[in-house]
Amino acid sequence: MEFITAFIDLVLHLDTHLMALVQDYGVWVYGILFLIIFAETGLVIAPFLPGDSLLFVAGALCGLGALHLSWLMPLLMLAAFGGDNTNYWIGRLVGMRLFSLLKGRFIKHEHLDKTHAFYEKHGGKTILFARFMPIIRTFAPFVAGIGSMSYRLFVLFSALGSVAWIGSLTLAGYFFGNFPVVKNNLTLIILCVILISFLPAMVQFARHQKRHN
Repeated sequence: MEFITAFIDLVLHLDTHLMALVQDYGVWVYGILFLIIFAETGLVIAPFLPGDSLLFVAGALCGLGALHLSWLMPLLMLAAFGGDNTNYWIGRLVGMRLFSLLKGRFIKHEHLDKTHAFYEKHGGKTILFARFMPIIRTFAPFVAGIGSMSYRLFVLFSALGSVAWIGSLTLAGYFFGNFPVVKNNLTLIILCVILISFLPAMVQFARHQKRHN
């Protein structure tokens, strides 16, 4: 229960927590952000880490001058791309064995089923679109590895997705995060970012339920 409370506090107050990290660790905060984005995209057991909201707040701090956008964006694009590829090879080399070992503990079977169905329907574009869908973006490269998706095709969509995801959210934070109306209601904005991130998955779920009713 304490972990859940602490996690909710972290997500809803990313601005204060991230600013505190900048003040306490200086340039090392870039490494911390790199590891968070790498883990959220590259480790199939870590879909709970903040992604979209973290990028927006990091972009807003760049707008304040606390971080450098020219350093942050390339570094996090590399983290997202590296995480994607790590996850792909985990799926390709040890995916089914790992799933059998962790099933019911960290990995929920329905998450894999939903991601696999989404991947089957949209093919290689899943890797691109999944970037903007929490949970699915963690499992999509893993499932692509299990399904032995063409690595050349995977790399192409992974690179495009990394640039689009990191670029759009950090730039949104950079340009809009410090508007008074946004800055004074940042907790609400973070909740809206999270809700919008889950919206495509919610639409797909609603369509699935409608077809089966």
